[in-house]
Amino acid sequence: MTYDRVRLAAEIGRDEGDKLKWYRCTAGKRSIGKGRNLDDVGISAEETRLLGITVASCIARGINQAQSDALFANDIGRSERDLDAKLPWWRKLDGVRQRVLLNMCFNMGIGRAPDAKRKITGAGLLGFYGTLPKIQRGDWTGAVAGMKASKWHDQVGARAERLEAMMLTGKEPK
Repeated sequence: MTYDRVRLAAEIGRDEGDKLKWYRCTAGKRSIGKGRNLDDVGISAEETRLLGITVASCIARGINQAQSDALFANDIGRSERDLDAKLPWWRKLDGVRQRVLLNMCFNMGIGRAPDAKRKITGAGLLGFYGTLPKIQRGDWTGAVAGMKASKWHDQVGARAERLEAMMLTGKEPK
């Protein structure tokens, strides 16, 4: 792993915030903590066992800081595993661009690839079907153009602009 996990956590923390009561994200999903999507991800049986929470308890009472931090660490780990499974080439990118893909995967989920037969575009990071090959081959200008043309760009605003600058230059954001 070549990316800086501390920086990634700080970047995602800034972008997501940390709310101990549930809220609706920009996509309208119920979320808690640093962006845990309660509707699509929920709370795993293991998290219930270790943290003593369920989706219902999160909605009814919220969570504490230790629970938020644990969910956050689990979500970063899940994003890494999803990228390893679906886009294994991401590990060959420089650390800054690895953080961009991790941040996007954390934000949107990995999603699914488009279905060519039914012309359905996949949701999540895999929905960037024209952009991902550009990232893989190092076409940073083309990749950023694809990022800017997406619905995600319009939904997340300043986050997208920071990640696009990082993707273009491979340098730390200012």
